Amino acid sequence: MSDLASRFKTAQDEVVNLNDAPDVQTKLKLYALFKQASEGDVSGDRPSAINFVAQAKYDAWAKLKGTANDAAMQQYIDLVEELKKNDS
Repeated sequence: MSDLASRFKTAQDEVVNLNDAPDVQTKLKLYALFKQASEGDVSGDRPSAINFVAQAKYDAWAKLKGTANDAAMQQYIDLVEELKKNDS
C-alpha cells in the first residue's frame, strides 16, 4: 500500500472518531471525495428528485468528474485534517 493510500485509510478511520459530526455539506464533500478516490468518476443515471439524499450524493460526486484518484485522496486527507483541527 502506498503512503498516500495508507494516509487515506487512516483519515477514513479518524473521521468517524471526531467529537463533533461535520455539517451536511462537509459530509457530502467527504462522501464525494471518498467515492472519487476509490471508484473514479460517477457513473449511471442521476437519481430522481424523489430520492433527494441520493441525488445530493450523486451531484456532489459528479462535481469531481475528472479529478485523479490520488488528488481526491489528498483532498480527503486534507479535509479530515482540517476537521480534526476544529474538533473540540
